Amino acid sequence: MKLTAGQTLTEKIIAAHIAFGNPATGSEIGLRVDQTITQDALGMMAYLAFESMGQSRIQTELAVSYLDHNMLYADHRNPDDHAYLQSVAQKYGVCLSRAGNGICHSLHLARFAKPGKILVGTDSHTPSAGAAGMLGIGAGGIETAAVMAGEPLALNMPRVVRVLLRGGLDPGVNAKDAALWLVGKLTVKGGSGAVLEYAGEGLAGLSVPQRMTLANMGAETGATSSIFPSDLRTRQYLAAQGREGDYVPLQAGAGASYAQTIECDLSELEPMVALPHQPDQVVPVSQAGRVYVDQVFLGSCTNSSFSDLMRAAKILEGRNISPQVSLIVSPGTRQNFRLLLKSGAIDIFLQAGARILECGCGPCVGIGQAVKSGGVSLRTSNRNFKGRCGTPDSQVYLVSPETAAASAVLGWLAAAPELGDVSGLDSIAEPEAYGAEDSMILFPPAEGSAIQPVYGPNIKPVPLGRPLPEVLPIKVVKKVGDNISTDEIAPSAPEFVASRSNIPQVSKSAFCRSDPDFWKRAEACGSSVIVAGENYGQGSSREHAALMPMYLGVRAVIAKDFARIHRTNLINCGLLPLIFEDPLDYHRLSENDELELPEVEAGLRAGRLKVRNLTTGAELWVGLSNSPRETGILRAGGLLRYIQERNNICREGTNNEIKRKEEKA
Repeated sequence: MKLTAGQTLTEKIIAAHIAFGNPATGSEIGLRVDQTITQDALGMMAYLAFESMGQSRIQTELAVSYLDHNMLYADHRNPDDHAYLQSVAQKYGVCLSRAGNGICHSLHLARFAKPGKILVGTDSHTPSAGAAGMLGIGAGGIETAAVMAGEPLALNMPRVVRVLLRGGLDPGVNAKDAALWLVGKLTVKGGSGAVLEYAGEGLAGLSVPQRMTLANMGAETGATSSIFPSDLRTRQYLAAQGREGDYVPLQAGAGASYAQTIECDLSELEPMVALPHQPDQVVPVSQAGRVYVDQVFLGSCTNSSFSDLMRAAKILEGRNISPQVSLIVSPGTRQNFRLLLKSGAIDIFLQAGARILECGCGPCVGIGQAVKSGGVSLRTSNRNFKGRCGTPDSQVYLVSPETAAASAVLGWLAAAPELGDVSGLDSIAEPEAYGAEDSMILFPPAEGSAIQPVYGPNIKPVPLGRPLPEVLPIKVVKKVGDNISTDEIAPSAPEFVASRSNIPQVSKSAFCRSDPDFWKRAEACGSSVIVAGENYGQGSSREHAALMPMYLGVRAVIAKDFARIHRTNLINCGLLPLIFEDPLDYHRLSENDELELPEVEAGLRAGRLKVRNLTTGAELWVGLSNSPRETGILRAGGLLRYIQERNNICREGTNNEIKRKEEKA
């Protein structure tokens, strides 16, 4: 694609990375990827898959493995996984950020993100790197492994939506309030197939960490990515990180054309809140009513920057939290933690009655600090899906750090101005120099071929999907409604995530919060299908939400539509992501119906399959919208088998090594 003056910033970066395809909106393209990131909850599958792809070294410019999710060492499983991740990082040329160093998105923005580059990561919030002008895209673990092995990232060319910012934020109003406003406007599926590209004079007042809050929460709209121009604010941030040499000025061309423009006047915003149980249920705090609070969590990749926590500390200074409130503070990175220690903010938190956690994801992903039964938790994180915090009947509200701090003092949901004058918050800014904090990053040796991966007893090979037959008999094992998140399919509680490197074991937790016997029914079916409504698979990029059903015998999902990453994960696991041609046909399928897909190969070629309901006698049609590449992956039984067969790779090496370790144990 030829660069032109009228290109959007997104189009410019994509044009510079095209590996195949025509970058017309909706067409499949392949992108050369510069960097990858993984996190430990999802990275296990990525590196186990990479090991089976036949590469002796990563093929991207940079790969970083972050240990930031599974830091609760209740038994041997999480530390075994971390030992494995450290060993494969050393073997294959991957940098590793050790447990306690901080959250992947915050750290990568600070230490590695580069304007104009493309980043792929095993986390749906990988677009956080867009705050520094880097195009970050979330993906599943197997897909990220393929990228590390040199495969282009395949996706449909996104439409580009301009978010035009005007004015500036008032004291007591955070970039989180702007992010919540945008999610409320677009809804949890309104950004599907789009990159949100920020522009306007309002950018000048937003620091890179504030921009990261917006880029981070773009994922809650279903957007492929979010991106900001690389400007003087970007240069200032990179210089403060000691990385001014990585700065490249980047912006959209004059006269760039956008699919849509959304205007936001920052000066008109007030403190916002997302009500349970979806991040798009957004209203002003002033309209939410009197909500009494049991717990307040300050942290996560969305709002744990230095300035975010400094503003919260300023509100808490000289005050105590309400007796019925548990206040939890988790600085996003050790770098920020050290700055907060030097500034006195940590002492303010302690004197106010806060509990300080180590630097990591923690409560955001349900790893510790669940709220009491029926409790109300205010969180500065990005998702409030039902049960995500670890308590099934809890009520989780999403707010800014200022609102969180004020609410912790008063004991109910309240904006900061309810405590008095907040004009002093305006003076709080990011530091002029952060101080390099790379002591917890292990850089790989130049040669790692002699290093042997460390396989704990809970680590099992990535299971392969099954090639598709010509006629596919399937039983409806489960029927669900709209906006089913990957949290519901593959829960993130500590007792489950510790087994994510063991698919046979963790698969028993599929849908366990709403349907504890799902795994037994799925196994009994042998070959089954899930029926769903709109936006199936929203939220986290965790491919376990596809791997676990696949292992239990699910061969397809028929839905009204899918979240982008989950649709790709289904294909990469060899499952058919089928869409009702007539949405009303959703009502013609029921649990336990016996179905048949005849002439599967012809349907794959046509992108349209017939479904016979053998129980009721009804027939209906479903679409697939698959590219030739995706057709090949589905035929093979998933991406891993597709790559192995294409490259004539035998996967027995890794499997046998794991078996030998098990026999010795």
